[in-house]
Amino acid sequence: MTIWNLGSINIDYTYRLPHMPQPGETLSASEFRKGMGGKGSNQSLAAARAGAQVVHLGAAARADDWVVGRLTASGVDTTHIVRHHDQATGHAIILLDVSGENSIVIHGGANRTLQQDQFKSAIARMKGGDFLLMQNETNLQSEMAQLAARRGVRVVYSAAPFDVAALRAVLPHVAIIALNEGEAAQMCDAFGDDLPVEGLLITRGARGAEYRDLRGGRQFEVPAFQVDAVDTTGAGDCFAGYFVAGLDRNEDIPVALRRAAAAAALKVTRTGAGDAIPKLEEVEKFMAAQV
Repeated sequence: MTIWNLGSINIDYTYRLPHMPQPGETLSASEFRKGMGGKGSNQSLAAARAGAQVVHLGAAARADDWVVGRLTASGVDTTHIVRHHDQATGHAIILLDVSGENSIVIHGGANRTLQQDQFKSAIARMKGGDFLLMQNETNLQSEMAQLAARRGVRVVYSAAPFDVAALRAVLPHVAIIALNEGEAAQMCDAFGDDLPVEGLLITRGARGAEYRDLRGGRQFEVPAFQVDAVDTTGAGDCFAGYFVAGLDRNEDIPVALRRAAAAAALKVTRTGAGDAIPKLEEVEKFMAAQV
């Protein structure tokens, strides 16, 4: 089957700092990096590196060929990425402290210019059994979710950055909601525990992750692999992409969760976001080495 991704494409500008700045404080960065990012492209890279057939639906500036090139090099179908002469590629300013924690500011740029007509041929190719990944970093979310769901596609929505109105708009068409622990608390405050979806994927950082099967009444948990984290940016996207790739292979949920946890563990031992996501063979080797 195919994993479609209506996904953001960002360029990450990362600054390593001794600590997060306080209001009014100026800090000197000890390191600067420029690389791939965006929740959408991170998830496309993760799913593709996990072995899935992935098609990315998005937009980027014509001047940033290297961004699209890196997706293509990882096996992502980039045919449906719209190229702009007059819009900046989305980008993020990432502040990273010595413990590996981060604080991020994003600018949507081309990610917020998507039009349904641009993806007519992609929509026509979607079929039952496919997946559509989405995140709250683009426009066109509710429209594409509705179109995909009508074609029997399972929509996986990463509710980040969390926004009540955005989630409410897509909720009738979503199969699985993916979010971190803080976002899950916000969602429960806004919508309660009775959600009209089949499942929730909740990542908890160093405390692992869980999948709640809301239709079957089951809950699956996976502990985090113990590693020395240097950069947690994009770890949740890596987890989500690998997890959906596992579902696409019809893996049992515990199997998909464990492989996703291993991929996220490897990712946080490396600097960067999308560029740091491991390939499937690396993940399998890492898992085989665990006692």
